[in-house]
Amino acid sequence: MQHLEIVDLCAAYGNKMVLNNFSMSVEKGEIISLIGPSGSGKSTVLRTLVGLLTPKSGKVLLNGEPINYKNKKSLREIRERFAIVFQQYNLFQNMSVLQNVTVGPIKVKKRNRREVEEEAKALLAKVGLSDKLKAYPDELSGGQQQRVAIARALALHPEILLLDEVTAALDPELVKEVLDAVRLLAKDGMTMIIVSHEMGFVREVASKVVLLDGGQAIECSGPKELFDNPKTQRAQDFVSKILRH
Repeated sequence: MQHLEIVDLCAAYGNKMVLNNFSMSVEKGEIISLIGPSGSGKSTVLRTLVGLLTPKSGKVLLNGEPINYKNKKSLREIRERFAIVFQQYNLFQNMSVLQNVTVGPIKVKKRNRREVEEEAKALLAKVGLSDKLKAYPDELSGGQQQRVAIARALALHPEILLLDEVTAALDPELVKEVLDAVRLLAKDGMTMIIVSHEMGFVREVASKVVLLDGGQAIECSGPKELFDNPKTQRAQDFVSKILRH
């Protein structure tokens, strides 16, 4: 059984169709990278999965169970099983790093504060921020803030972590520290779906790469195969352009 299966998913912003019969499957522990030109639907896949955009048609199954995005109870449950990190960090400016990571599990999931704080400290250590527990967001670099956002998402114990261009807003010298944090999660076997323009990173870390265009999955294969031997003309055109830059 697939961990996640997306079948003929369609989604739109107003009258503009953004996902057009998009299909994809994800096995437990896989890292799927979504690539493609701007406007191809990559980020929309992630936003639809967590219910920020209601699909018009198609199916999403998690562990074989269909998700009903029009049902509030189902939507609450799914938001406990997916966690998404955006390119904008969206940290609470009036809270310390530790408070930012613990507020969700304590306030929303009603978990024990001491247990949550110990877990949060371990997560922050994993992303290299043990010395920043009492710091506030405006005292951190962009890369550090993004790593806090990743730790905050992990504190919710998601089954699948969604990363939407998490390095796009960063200065080039800060990109590596965020990608290093994602590499650690990959080694731990975290199931992830990543939207990224960092093609070297995609080639290194992804189990599968899905090329989108026009809201559809044009080609899906291992990174070496897709980048070195793309099958479709559209994939060949895309790869030839990105490799020239």
